[in-house]
Amino acid sequence: MEEKMTFKVVNDEGKEVECEVLFTFESDETKKNYIVYTDNTLDEEGNTKVYASIYNPDEDETKLLPIETDKEWKIIETILDELQNEIQGKSSESEE
Repeated sequence: MEEKMTFKVVNDEGKEVECEVLFTFESDETKKNYIVYTDNTLDEEGNTKVYASIYNPDEDETKLLPIETDKEWKIIETILDELQNEIQGKSSESEE
């Protein structure tokens, strides 16, 4: 079993929250590195909340920077959709 990568952030209310890294990637289009993570809380519809930020993997102390363009959000949404489809495909195969 893979070990989960986690980190802590301070939320808007000043509370420390543990987050789990879902995946990281570098975009060929933007030449930036992204981290996609969750705090394992649910939204109103019962879906796990997922967040994304820009980060520099070469820095000693990682700073999460906001994603500010629609183009960057679209790249991340596309990857999330592909991963979700892949997971759903695997779970339906195992049910057969």
